[in-house]
Amino acid sequence: MRAGSLGLAAMFGAFAFAYFLSALLRAVTATLAPVFSTELGLDAADLGLLAGAYFLGFAALQLPLGRALDRYGPRRTLLVLLAVAVLGCAAFALAQGLPALIAARTLTGVGVGACLMAPLTLYRRLLTPAAQLRANSWMLMTGSTGMVASTLPVQWLLPTTGWRGLFWLLAAALALALSTIALAVPRDLPPAATGGGSARADGYAEIVRHRLFVRMAPLGFFVYGGLLAVQALWAGPWLTRVSGRSALQAAEGLFVVNLSMLATFLAWGAVMPRLARHGIGAVHLMVWGLPLPLAVLTLNVVLGERTGAAHWALWCVSCTFVTVSQPALAAAFPASRAGRALSAFNLVIFAGVFCIQWGIGVLIDLAQAAGLGEAAAMRSAFAVFGAMSLLAYLWFLWCGASKAGDSADNRFP
Repeated sequence: MRAGSLGLAAMFGAFAFAYFLSALLRAVTATLAPVFSTELGLDAADLGLLAGAYFLGFAALQLPLGRALDRYGPRRTLLVLLAVAVLGCAAFALAQGLPALIAARTLTGVGVGACLMAPLTLYRRLLTPAAQLRANSWMLMTGSTGMVASTLPVQWLLPTTGWRGLFWLLAAALALALSTIALAVPRDLPPAATGGGSARADGYAEIVRHRLFVRMAPLGFFVYGGLLAVQALWAGPWLTRVSGRSALQAAEGLFVVNLSMLATFLAWGAVMPRLARHGIGAVHLMVWGLPLPLAVLTLNVVLGERTGAAHWALWCVSCTFVTVSQPALAAAFPASRAGRALSAFNLVIFAGVFCIQWGIGVLIDLAQAAGLGEAAAMRSAFAVFGAMSLLAYLWFLWCGASKAGDSADNRFP
């Protein structure tokens, strides 16, 4: 038992290191946004497109990823993709001009696209339901650690390495993560051993028609996707362009935001199994918890220049109610289809991240072209985003009210 526990700890550590780097790469554009604007002359839409290219590559991978996870196994799939991520970071460090940067950023997104889905798929096969919930929260905690590392530590490194040197360091770290997973994660079982392989199970139609998937998809797109879009990009420009902070002050603010998220996911990991034992379901948590981020976002837009890092930290923390959607959805399907269920929902989430990151930038530019100042333009773009998040929440409530019973949806796995 002890050896098994040590093996699980080593496996979790290897997966966590890879996901840490994935989250750092996701969020680093928020810290580098002032550098890219100054050195490359990028406007808001260009910044949104460059940051969103990561999520475009990430989202494009998800459907083939789900099949690969279920057919070839999490370990083999992740090792191949991490090699692609190494190439993506190296290409970004060498890129000249926006098109090359976008292509490299997209390739990087493809390469890290399994850093969360691979471990969650394996946890679904190996761990008890309560342990799955804890592992999911603590994986997200390591992602928040990566987000923290993307703020002040990156800001401190930039004078020494420059942004190109930073991406060479990230390429080397990804190569180390690949080696660690090869050593610490056991070889994948053949598909038959996990109950997969039927022709019927290979598709996505049954997954995307499932009532829990349909009910949660808009929340995944707008609320979960919006959380990642703001945390990974637009919180930084808000602090500099609306609140009037310097680049260093904005990095300090993002550090506070991401540190708050780290602490929140640590707490969720401790609390989740207790909630499961008391029969408090994922859907109940989202029904009662998600009005909070809607209210905080409204407050942030109204406050405008008075909105600081603490306000965005509160919004991000309150959005974490939506993160229970992933383990709940995985538990709604057999283990042999967990990879496809998770990847299909992840596609929704990261399509939302790409659309919201780029869309906010486009709305800002359109509002400025119509005569609004930069701060007012950003506030109007966030108001549109808030309205869409509210509609997603109302859809979630309506789908629940329109069904005779929600017992299956409300249970934790």
